[in-house]
Amino acid sequence: MDEAQFKAHLENEHQSSTFSAYLQEFVYGGVDGIVTTFAVVAGFSGASMGEHALNLSIITVLLFGLANLFADGAAMGLGSFLSVRSQQHLFKSTYDQERREIERSYDYEIEETEYIFREKGFSKDDAKALTALVAKNPDYWATFMVEHECDIDNPEGSSALYNGLATFVSFLFFGAIPLLPYFFVAQVDQAFFMSIGFTAFALILLGFFRVWVTKEKLWLSILETCLVGSTAAFLAYLVGFLFKA
Repeated sequence: MDEAQFKAHLENEHQSSTFSAYLQEFVYGGVDGIVTTFAVVAGFSGASMGEHALNLSIITVLLFGLANLFADGAAMGLGSFLSVRSQQHLFKSTYDQERREIERSYDYEIEETEYIFREKGFSKDDAKALTALVAKNPDYWATFMVEHECDIDNPEGSSALYNGLATFVSFLFFGAIPLLPYFFVAQVDQAFFMSIGFTAFALILLGFFRVWVTKEKLWLSILETCLVGSTAAFLAYLVGFLFKA
């Protein structure tokens, strides 16, 4: 098998494409976008419907909805960016420490590595053989110790910028869907009921994306996504309803 065929195998069988690397951030950004934006819509709708309703206009709902959409989207994107950057710095500093320990305390590191292999189910002889092999490559050895002794995941290949952008774009795209009816309908109550349908569609669509990431059953993914969204929406609506009372 040549190199091109091998790369194609990785992309097709293991989803190692550039897009799939950031698909998880896209999905979770979308979930937060739908839930938080519709929570704002539901809260305002709860306060403006029924007896003793507050006098809230479409413009008010759109103003707060859009403000929440962009502010929370930016916060989510920046949070994802900083999370990856922090993980990268932590891994690098711990890696440097492990390299120093390999140079200064070689025998202890050998014993620690053998112990890790034994804990993973290898026999004593196999653990010694594997340790001797790993020790021939100090760079890999230090990485191995960071991952298996310190339990720190290797962020190699992760881009803080792209992770943050994937989260931000997904948050805006999916989060804008519950707001769409308010651009075209003049009555808050009518727009709210339409927004429920739009939100359900967005959650179902996101459920399909979740299946792509998690490989779980389609009906379970859609059900869980809709339950999370509807629970948050109901709580927001209840708060708005009680606030006007």
